[in-house]
Amino acid sequence: MNPKIGLALGSGGARGFAHLGVIKVLEEECIPIDYIAGSSMGALVAALYASGLGIDRLYKLAKAFRRNDYIDVAIPKMGLIAGKRIKEFIRLLTKGKNIEDLTIPIAIVATDVQRGEKVVFRRGDVVGAVRASISIPGIFVPEVIDGRMLVDGGVIDRIPVSVARDMGADLVIGVDVSHVKVNEPITSIFDVILQSIDILQDELARCREIASDVMIRPHVEQYSSRAFTHVEEIIEIGEVEARKQIDKIRQAIEHWKEKQHS
Repeated sequence: MNPKIGLALGSGGARGFAHLGVIKVLEEECIPIDYIAGSSMGALVAALYASGLGIDRLYKLAKAFRRNDYIDVAIPKMGLIAGKRIKEFIRLLTKGKNIEDLTIPIAIVATDVQRGEKVVFRRGDVVGAVRASISIPGIFVPEVIDGRMLVDGGVIDRIPVSVARDMGADLVIGVDVSHVKVNEPITSIFDVILQSIDILQDELARCREIASDVMIRPHVEQYSSRAFTHVEEIIEIGEVEARKQIDKIRQAIEHWKEKQHS
């Protein structure tokens, strides 16, 4: 009997491309991924991967990604970006599937900004759930689903390890890509908001123990969360750090098996 393994993919903007490198290495090492929980960029990666896009295709998409192609400016009332273009992008790649129709069970985390609550999507429209989870406050107009005004999942649960456990995972591999880049040039309202959120989430992570069995921390702090210009390097760092943790993952699997037999 083998443990069910959950992957908890954290928020981190452009640094979240490191998640792809981690997934590739887990595939190569035949580490099964039974569940994925994702916040913000982690939710986007989870949805695209679970929709059946192979990792090679995702690598190509990531390397061709240009942020400005998906920016549609809104009249600034609740956000600067309307988010319709990114929804079209997600719908195209996921073929309009529902969450329960994906090849791997996933959970997408968002934040109800009015009630201050965590919202976890495990069924329903992929597009709306991911759009909600990536809705950086002040940048994206919030996504309204079932009367709830939703923003970025990373606001309330940066690395959703507990969500992966709730899905049924016996072992959880967390991936933390959200680190503050210090001395970052601040030249626009985008920079102010995103750097502030990075600082907030970094401090939250220090104050709250993230109880994963294995935590992979790609060293991507030198890259900005908002600059999609070093994608290949970020992916490669994800691969490197995942390989460093393979022995630890295998040990966790063996330890779990021994406990089942004792």
